Amino acid sequence: QVQLVESGGGLVQPGGSLRLSCEASGNFFRINNMNWYRQGSGPERELVGTIGRGTYTNYADSVKGRFTISRDNAKNTVYLQMNSLKPEDTAVYYCNADVLTTYPQRLANYWGQGTQVTVSS
Repeated sequence: QVQLVESGGGLVQPGGSLRLSCEASGNFFRINNMNWYRQGSGPERELVGTIGRGTYTNYADSVKGRFTISRDNAKNTVYLQMNSLKPEDTAVYYCNADVLTTYPQRLANYWGQGTQVTVSS
């Protein structure tokens, strides 16, 4: 079994910054892509950004230039640095990862439980 645990959410004023973390634990060989999603007031989860095992990153247009994804493979952790936050960034942020598990050996997708980010004055 694999667990993803997010941390770092909270309340921040517009223009402020927050850093989210997501640590993976459990039995696995390797973590491939790691992603951050968010779900605001609407029904759909939005893909915020993706990071591969190397240098590949990709971002939603709505966060380009403001958010940065990074990862520490030794710690099985992915980060989301969020700067210049806007009220429309308010959402529950979810970590998601493609993981090669040990037993059974398979590539599976996992989600964290989410962390609330509220941007408000």
